[in-house]
Amino acid sequence: MSAASQALRVAGGRREELEVIALERSHHTSYSACGIPYWIAGDVADRSALVARTAEQHRRNGIDLRMRHEAIALDLEGRKVEVRDVDSGAEFSLPYDEVVIATGAAPARPDLPGSDAAGVLGVQTLDDGARVLHWLDAMKSRRAENCRAVVVGGGYIGIEMAEAMLRHGCQVRVVDRGEEPMSTLDPDMGALVREALEKLGVAVSTGVEVRGFDTVRDEGTGPRERVRAVVTDAGTYDADVVVLGMGVVANSDLAVRAGLPTGARGGIVTDPRMAVPGHDGVWAAGDCVVSFDRVSQRRVHVALGTHANKQGRVLGTNLGGGYARFPGIVGTAASKVCELEIARTGLREIDARRAGFRYAVGTVDSTTRAGYFPDAAPITVKVLAEQGTGRLLGVQIVGYGPGSAKRIDACALALWNGMTAADLAMADLSYAPPFSPVWDPVQIAARRAAAAALG
Repeated sequence: MSAASQALRVAGGRREELEVIALERSHHTSYSACGIPYWIAGDVADRSALVARTAEQHRRNGIDLRMRHEAIALDLEGRKVEVRDVDSGAEFSLPYDEVVIATGAAPARPDLPGSDAAGVLGVQTLDDGARVLHWLDAMKSRRAENCRAVVVGGGYIGIEMAEAMLRHGCQVRVVDRGEEPMSTLDPDMGALVREALEKLGVAVSTGVEVRGFDTVRDEGTGPRERVRAVVTDAGTYDADVVVLGMGVVANSDLAVRAGLPTGARGGIVTDPRMAVPGHDGVWAAGDCVVSFDRVSQRRVHVALGTHANKQGRVLGTNLGGGYARFPGIVGTAASKVCELEIARTGLREIDARRAGFRYAVGTVDSTTRAGYFPDAAPITVKVLAEQGTGRLLGVQIVGYGPGSAKRIDACALALWNGMTAADLAMADLSYAPPFSPVWDPVQIAARRAAAAALG
């Protein structure tokens, strides 16, 4: 919808010449999927607050938005989209001059025994969020004891949903196949997240592979069996609800069937203008595409709303007759679980090795404020720098907020502009005792990384 709106905006006085048809198979459009865990947790009162623009608002803007319509095939030679009306089942063709694929990402769902049982739930759409809340209410009404929740996957969605389950009074266990939760961090930083979860009362099982889901017949769930346990190679964990937080893959099946090029995790390959190379009139943007990583110089799949909106705007500018390029990403992201804040940008150690970098590390344990100031909280910062040049490669932050995670933005800007760790260490950042020590933890870690890289 960013692309559609921007195309009409850029077309300006020529917008009457531009007919924009948008197909959406679900009941909702233009909403914050990132906000769903916070709605489930109760921080957001109603799902309508997550909707940025309704279908009617888009239509008033000149977009022919057809809800509950799904694109099922692309005929690139005939320049047609095959469409199914989800409710009626009717199928028809739509001709196009230009086609935009913005099908997003799909949650990874294990093909395991019992994975289709009632109570095994993903968290990707507003309808998913409603199902989680409905199921929790049903389980709470049936059980005298606290509802038992198992979260499969310890990434962003996993830890956010672990907090949401805690807020609903559940007994919570996180199961992750990795060495530590939050695999977007190095294991030493992920260990800090695990320790914080355990202090909150969350049981964390790492290095564990899920083998299936034990189910039971239940009159309350109709013909479907409901989940009652998660079966792993380390044991069986009782569960009244299972939340899948196993990450996402590009939802590119439509593109693959049409013969379009794909890369990492199935993401569609585009050029910087968001056009698909070698296929005239075909564009793609958002969580279904791969992006250029400015640090590793590789194409990667990173599903984030920030990238999706920017790519949509670039694509729409080009469709509307202007010119724009998407400059790439550096992998910046942030999350939280209760009071713990987590952030990262750039490369982890494993990423640096895969990209062929020799690197040095600087790590510091410090406080978010001057140590003598009330409510100064612990924070750990880790900085990676290229051996020999001192070039900044990545930063990771785990600390207690507020104020820990947003420090990553200064690091991301330094990374974006190719600065060295020494540059970051000596940058003129703000200081006052309520906000940081006189040497911010980020700058201490950068100074240590620079010394190790250049020593």
